[in-house]
Amino acid sequence: MRLHVADHPLVAHKLSVLRDERTASPTFRLLVDELVTLLAYEATRDVHTVTVPITTPVAPTTGTKIADPQPIVIPILRAGLGMLEGMTRLLPTAEVGFLGMQRDETTLEAITYANRLPDDLTGRQVFLLDPMLATGATLVAAINYVLERGARDVTAVCLLAAPEGIEVLKAAVGDRADVSIVVAAVDSHLTEKAYIYPGLGDAGDRLYGIVD
Repeated sequence: MRLHVADHPLVAHKLSVLRDERTASPTFRLLVDELVTLLAYEATRDVHTVTVPITTPVAPTTGTKIADPQPIVIPILRAGLGMLEGMTRLLPTAEVGFLGMQRDETTLEAITYANRLPDDLTGRQVFLLDPMLATGATLVAAINYVLERGARDVTAVCLLAAPEGIEVLKAAVGDRADVSIVVAAVDSHLTEKAYIYPGLGDAGDRLYGIVD
């Protein structure tokens, strides 16, 4: 498993505003969208491409296009949905699937409650979107989900990660597939309630408000 921490002043600036407890939901959503677009640039660095002939106004030449089968972008609901537009802005031809997962606050295990994915992901590059890599349980479950459907090239895009979650993910993935994690920052540690510290709070609540 490879970990890439985006090192860019714009990433650091936008993340700092996201962390601020005074940042309201509309601004938070806008900044998440902008930040994910920056992370998507790094996440798609190894997207599969093919060479194609093209003709410019001056002369014939060759160009590059994204190879088939097209990548699939999968936000993990609900918070991952706030990252979707920022990702598809750079990958407009990608297909979009949805995976509904939530953390049991008692056991901290991931529970799958919705799935809108192809049965066969063989040969597809998969991009998973989840704002927070905390305990790692949700991403481990999501990665296992797509690996069971034949995926072998998986990139997870997250805003923040905790060292504990990264280690859990490394141990769970092993050498079963080519998995990359792209994050804006790796924070200090997890709290007793499994929140990233200093983090930015509950990403879903800050994106959409608190829904009982």
